[in-house]
Amino acid sequence: MPSWKDQQVLIVGGGIGGLTAALALARHGIPSQLIEQAAAFKEIGAGIQLGPNVFRMFERLGLIDPISALAVFPENLIMFDSITGEEVTRIPLGEPFRKKFHYPYALIHRADLHSALLAQCRKSNLIRLDEAQKIVAVDENNGEVKARTASGKDYSGAALIGADGLWSTIREFVVGDGKPTPAGHITYRAVLPREEIPEQFRWWNMGFWAGEKVHFVLYPLRTGELYNLVAVFHSNRYEEGWDSYGDPAELHERFAPTCAAVRALLAKIESWRMWVVCDRPPIKDWSRGRVTLLGDAAHPMLQYLAQGAGMAVEDAVCIADKAVEMDGDYAAAFRAYQAARYLRTGRVQIMARVYGEFYHAGGVAKELRNLMLGSRTPQDAIAGMEWLYGEQTELGRGGVGAAANESSGVRR
Repeated sequence: MPSWKDQQVLIVGGGIGGLTAALALARHGIPSQLIEQAAAFKEIGAGIQLGPNVFRMFERLGLIDPISALAVFPENLIMFDSITGEEVTRIPLGEPFRKKFHYPYALIHRADLHSALLAQCRKSNLIRLDEAQKIVAVDENNGEVKARTASGKDYSGAALIGADGLWSTIREFVVGDGKPTPAGHITYRAVLPREEIPEQFRWWNMGFWAGEKVHFVLYPLRTGELYNLVAVFHSNRYEEGWDSYGDPAELHERFAPTCAAVRALLAKIESWRMWVVCDRPPIKDWSRGRVTLLGDAAHPMLQYLAQGAGMAVEDAVCIADKAVEMDGDYAAAFRAYQAARYLRTGRVQIMARVYGEFYHAGGVAKELRNLMLGSRTPQDAIAGMEWLYGEQTELGRGGVGAAANESSGVRR
């Protein structure tokens, strides 16, 4: 007897969110067709951070081991003052942190995470992958969604998920609110081999130096073979897209007042990739019938809570759960999905903006920030993360208990 699960779901966008959505659907026996506009399924960028909330989803999807094998598990999150170089606060990520949240904090190269997800997708007979196909039109009719590409190819499915990122084509069809808003912040990213890093910074920490309208980040990747460097500053410069070569002269000018350690690390880089930081205000509705949005297409956020990938992964799990809960009524499932998610993702969007201002404070605001953070105990800091890293009722546990962590590789 035919089942609603016999009809595929279209997923537009082959990044972290799109691949995870395909895997989440496949865990429920739902087939999908992934459509990527680039010539190949791949990720650009460098390191990203994965909080315990993401590992909770990875466990539900059976992904803990392949992702843990590629990740670094730092010992501390450390904040320094970028002018004086003094340590402001430190959050240990060892046993108390893991006991509180049941999962670790990790650092991983974005391409490594993407490759791990892609490899799992290629193993599934429920997931089909098409590349070099740009969707230009979407239409829903008689319980079916059709999508057409620029080359004239047509796809059809029971539903469509727009996982096509910040500059989403599908969002224009669903929401129609134009382009995202530049935040006035520029991000420069680079990766260096371990031997290029001064010995005192060849650490197993996620460290960042906060300064007035600037901050700098350094942490290891790929078992310490590489180090990820991120420099952020306020600027009115604006270029669409995510992968432009940066101007070192502008970078060094903005960071000229910082301490010797930051300037020495910046001097190691000859070529930087530059991203213009954008986001959007939170919205409540990002679905239209049997079409919905996921991740940055639905709720793009600034990077200051390191949760862009995390929210996309949570979205993917929630979408698949709601599809089953609503027995294949995708319009109802997508309404339930956004109702379950919009307050959480909206809070992260808003708090990411707040943290950006907090990190980039100057004058009295900087002194107050350093005083407040410096007076916290590690227990205070960990308790303050509960809203972000704690278990979310709308995402469930999928029958997997915390005791499974001992054998799943997350306690590295």
